[in-house]
Amino acid sequence: MESRAAHFCSEIDKLHAKLLINVGVTTDWQRAEKEINHQEILNRIESIILEIVTSLSKAEAPVLALPNRSSWANISFDSAIGLQMSSRQSVTTIRADCPSSVTKFAQILKILSVIYRLVQSNSYATKRDIYYNNTKLFGSQKAVDSIVDDISCMLKVPRRSLHVLATSKGLISGDLCYMEEDGTRIDCHSSSTAVSVSSNISGIKNIVSSAKFVMIIEKDATFQRLLDDDFCTKISPCIIITGKGVPDVNSRLMVKRLWDELHIPIFALVDADPHGIEIMCIYKYGSVAMSFEAHSLTVPSVMWLGLLPSDLQRLRVPKDALIPLTKRDESKLCSLLERPYLTSQPEWQKEMKLMQQSKVKAEIQSLTAIAPDFLTQIYLPNKLRYGGWI
Repeated sequence: MESRAAHFCSEIDKLHAKLLINVGVTTDWQRAEKEINHQEILNRIESIILEIVTSLSKAEAPVLALPNRSSWANISFDSAIGLQMSSRQSVTTIRADCPSSVTKFAQILKILSVIYRLVQSNSYATKRDIYYNNTKLFGSQKAVDSIVDDISCMLKVPRRSLHVLATSKGLISGDLCYMEEDGTRIDCHSSSTAVSVSSNISGIKNIVSSAKFVMIIEKDATFQRLLDDDFCTKISPCIIITGKGVPDVNSRLMVKRLWDELHIPIFALVDADPHGIEIMCIYKYGSVAMSFEAHSLTVPSVMWLGLLPSDLQRLRVPKDALIPLTKRDESKLCSLLERPYLTSQPEWQKEMKLMQQSKVKAEIQSLTAIAPDFLTQIYLPNKLRYGGWI
């Protein structure tokens, strides 16, 4: 048994050693935390308000310039960081005298005032708190969420430094303990229940773990299956985390924090479809909308563990468990292949082109067509034991 356990860990240990070569003494997380203090944030908000007051004193309509967070034209790619916003990005102007933007102008000023008070008093509020502060002005929670990110980008301040928290949707379990900012000790070892990802990742301290790796799980259903099968203790000490589909910022921050603290391999287990691949790319390389926070959100060392399109052929997954690609899937796949980060991933390109040729996709659950416990008893152990990631 000991020799089998040693063999199981050997490929992961090799990957671990390889990853450590590229790790600097000071992490991106530590650098980001030291960059901006409370007074600097207050100064930046005051500067914006001063510009508005100056415009009004000249009988001119105040204008706010927001970096365009939805355009690929504003994005550059660095293999060590991921997608990041260019320094010379285009902007969207929000005018106080324009009927189409006056409401958003008022919403931004309102949220700026809330953030100013929060930072000044060193207190926190959730985005939901802000929305219910004035539901008539904001109209929807989505409007608040978007504006908080716009302000973060405009001020060039990480969202967590604005003292605005978001309720996490992600779950985490495995060989991990840490302390929340309020002193609460969190133990993620339970094999029956998962822990909600913290809403204040920057406040976490005293992280303790003997995990050999972290596994990102795309879907909650698959995450729960691994939890039910006690995967984290039966296979190897590890940590599993899910953002329940497209990850929220807190789930991405947690994966980044685990990488910065532990420097252990991070694998992604997603559906063999364009949507799953894109979710994995968000963890690894980031997203256009949050590219201004790339340093604190991306983990370029993430490896694709499965489900690989080539696995479907290799394992002879029954045809009735496969799903034909839709036109939308094909369009998404073509779009992904044109992304700048795919040029440095020939093995990923090969898998995606295989999907294009076969014209089929599959969910992780398709492996149950081979055997009910195939995922946890055969597929994942063999993938991890023999280095079946790309």
